[in-house]
Amino acid sequence: MSSEKRPTVLSGIQPSGRLTIGNYLGALKHWLGLHDRFDCYYMLVDLHAITVRQDRDALRERCHEFLALYIACGLDPAQNVLFVQSHVPQHAELAWVLNTYTQMGELNRMTQFKDKSAKHADNINAGLFTYPVLMAADILLYQADRVPVGDDQKQHLELTRDIAQRFNKVHGPVFTVPEPMIPPVGARIMGLQTPTAKMSKSGDAETDALYLLDPPEVVTRKVKRAVTDTDNAIGFDVAAKPGVSNLLSMLAALSGEAIPALVDRFEGKGYGHLKGEVAERVVALLTPIQTRYHEVRAAPDYLQQVLREGAQRAAGKAAITLDRVHDALGYIPR
Repeated sequence: MSSEKRPTVLSGIQPSGRLTIGNYLGALKHWLGLHDRFDCYYMLVDLHAITVRQDRDALRERCHEFLALYIACGLDPAQNVLFVQSHVPQHAELAWVLNTYTQMGELNRMTQFKDKSAKHADNINAGLFTYPVLMAADILLYQADRVPVGDDQKQHLELTRDIAQRFNKVHGPVFTVPEPMIPPVGARIMGLQTPTAKMSKSGDAETDALYLLDPPEVVTRKVKRAVTDTDNAIGFDVAAKPGVSNLLSMLAALSGEAIPALVDRFEGKGYGHLKGEVAERVVALLTPIQTRYHEVRAAPDYLQQVLREGAQRAAGKAAITLDRVHDALGYIPR
């Protein structure tokens, strides 16, 4: 057996709102199978979630729901470390250290802080401002070599790389400097009603997103009502035809067909044909996921065991990194 160290992949989703087809096609789908080549750590980032006020019971329910959906989508807890961020205290400990290696100007430039501040003007808290530092701690704690990220998180990953390099320059090679892993197709699924904005799991418009737990009739209704345009010609042009382009992107990610091939196949056909096939593909994907989800939710002891074992495995890896950080800083060993 080879003793060569396997590279590590880490990613996570914030337990807010409801998981969408965009989350699946942009993230979860691409996590499947990575365990063949990587040590995989996938978390629910509940510490990040509280930068916005949360209902206690709703947050707990979403964490259970999201974890069950991780498993239902095909992430086997025996092959991937599935855990909740708050169960591993080293995340918060390392975030404090990294705060002292992050510049105010860097955080001021984070576009997500500006966006969230505008949305939550009555609660612009320090945690919202330092959110990217906690994200850096999440990644660096596990010495992640690769981080699956969407376009909207690339800026945060660049900051993580800068922090790691800054720390390493002072203290030696303590942290692995991570590289992004960006899927080429379906990485950014847009809203059905607002195809110029990313499909949100926390959006206000129920019809804008396809949720992983939507019944088949709801999926079909939402897709049929998706915004397109008036000329009824199927072509891929994000600027001129954002709604149609979004449906083509979704179908390409679901079917594996290239977008140009899809455009050729639908030539001369109307939007109804395209929407019908998108709806059929989404329902076919979600039906087994929903069946497995309900099986997992009906076994709370199993779900709790997954959480407990995932936290233990994650904390074991995290403790090694934090000990290295403490030694580099000159802290007295415990």
